[in-house]
Amino acid sequence: MKRAEVISKTLNDMFPHAKVELNFANTFELLVAVVLSAQTTDISVNKVTPSLFFQYPTPKDLKDAPLEKIEQLIRSIGLYRNKAKNIKELARIIDEVYEGTVPSDRERLESLPGVGRKTTNVVLSNAFNIPAFAVDTHVARVSVRLGLAKKGDSVLEIEKKLMKAFPKTEWLRLHHQMIFFGRYHCLAKNPKCYECPLYDLCVSEDKMIL
Repeated sequence: MKRAEVISKTLNDMFPHAKVELNFANTFELLVAVVLSAQTTDISVNKVTPSLFFQYPTPKDLKDAPLEKIEQLIRSIGLYRNKAKNIKELARIIDEVYEGTVPSDRERLESLPGVGRKTTNVVLSNAFNIPAFAVDTHVARVSVRLGLAKKGDSVLEIEKKLMKAFPKTEWLRLHHQMIFFGRYHCLAKNPKCYECPLYDLCVSEDKMIL
């Protein structure tokens, strides 16, 4: 069995129910939550979005909200001032340009404030079931440690290698499972090498000697 097949099967056995850990009720809320999650934990984002979405549930509501009020609601997360500006402006564009509906194509999504390739991939795959492989810090770290990418590869290079290694039908599932693997098992510091079912495939120079 090839390396990629072993990894796919093992991660599916370990985390069969892995999914987005951000809380959202619709595509607009997903987009805003992912923008807010940049350089911030999902747990932190989930603490501020209930009040934000309750007070401003639609793009029109959020675009008309005072910037200071948005900042106040999300001030506990990193880069909150810049993120407040971004979500207010993307809400305006979605309301005025796209008639209140989040666009479902890459070019228009990536043109929105605060929305990069990773955020676009998350929205495309989770909201619209369009195959995409979002690479965050966990996915990047795990990919290098498991020999799916090389140390020093850019995020885009890692994404392309993962898309080549795995079938499109597995991209969304594996994105979440690799995040779970990196978040709860193959940690940046003190990874759980002693109980890792993928230990033999790990090429990390820092892996624990058992």
